[in-house]
Amino acid sequence: MSWLLHTKFGQMVLAVLAIVLIVALLLGMAALADRLRGRGRNVASVLVFMLPAVALLGVGLIWPAIQTTYNSFFDRSSTSFVGFSNYGWLFTNPDSQRAFFNTAVWVLLVPVVSVFVGMLYALLIDNKKFEKVMKSLLFMPMAISFVGAGIIWRFMYDYRGAAQSQRGLLNAIIVAFGGEPVRFLQDSPLNTLFLIVVLIWVQAGFAMVLISASIKAIPMELVEAAKLDGTNSWQMFTKITVPTIRPTLVVVYTTITIATLKVFDITQTMTGAKFQTQVLANQMYDQSFTFGNFGYGSATAVIIFVLVIPIVVFNIRQMLKNKEVRG
Repeated sequence: MSWLLHTKFGQMVLAVLAIVLIVALLLGMAALADRLRGRGRNVASVLVFMLPAVALLGVGLIWPAIQTTYNSFFDRSSTSFVGFSNYGWLFTNPDSQRAFFNTAVWVLLVPVVSVFVGMLYALLIDNKKFEKVMKSLLFMPMAISFVGAGIIWRFMYDYRGAAQSQRGLLNAIIVAFGGEPVRFLQDSPLNTLFLIVVLIWVQAGFAMVLISASIKAIPMELVEAAKLDGTNSWQMFTKITVPTIRPTLVVVYTTITIATLKVFDITQTMTGAKFQTQVLANQMYDQSFTFGNFGYGSATAVIIFVLVIPIVVFNIRQMLKNKEVRG
């Protein structure tokens, strides 16, 4: 039986057997729940649907989070207890400080600009001709993965020396008008801003779709009453539109903020997290898998997790508050 554990084929066989056993167990529980009556049947039915989700959540999220937190208090090989020294290194190392600073810049700019662009676009094209086509154009980048978006914009920003023909679109335009090619991705700190543009380009369509749907859901009676009272466009926006769509704005802003805190693909694809463009997710990856220091990498992962928690809690509280108001 040991060959099952030490060969890929054997491991695959064990995985298939485990899945078959789990499915058989769930089917058995479902059949048992169907035989029950009254409250017992309801409880059993709920358990049948909840157990797979709870099991997957435990295996895919809870246990890795516990293991990562545990590893953050040990050395690079996870054998010697070092206490909070990994966290001390994280807050004092120059590279980590740069990652913290860059992450803060991303979080400050991406959600604000994405929501602003999405809302402005939604307001400008609302009930206009070719509205669907114009929405599709802004939403299209959402269909592209972060890696794909990074590759596209890497070619846009591509730099070659002044004596060479430019392959990057932006530098080709600059040179065509007599300018010098710009090192968009190599020169810090502006290269971080150019990377941020890519995520805004992706997320603005997401913001626009949700905000546009929320604007269209504003009761027409409210809009007509405001117009009868002599409300101008700015007052309509500040007194009617924004307060009404505030729950959507909160959800969109917090969702984009969480995605921004975890950004990894764009920096890794476009600069390899070099030229002082690294963020916390790159720091976590490099320490864990490039340098093999699981203590530092785990500590960085815990910090990212801790930063995300308040945003998630705030989002949930806002959703519950809105539900109470509607109820």
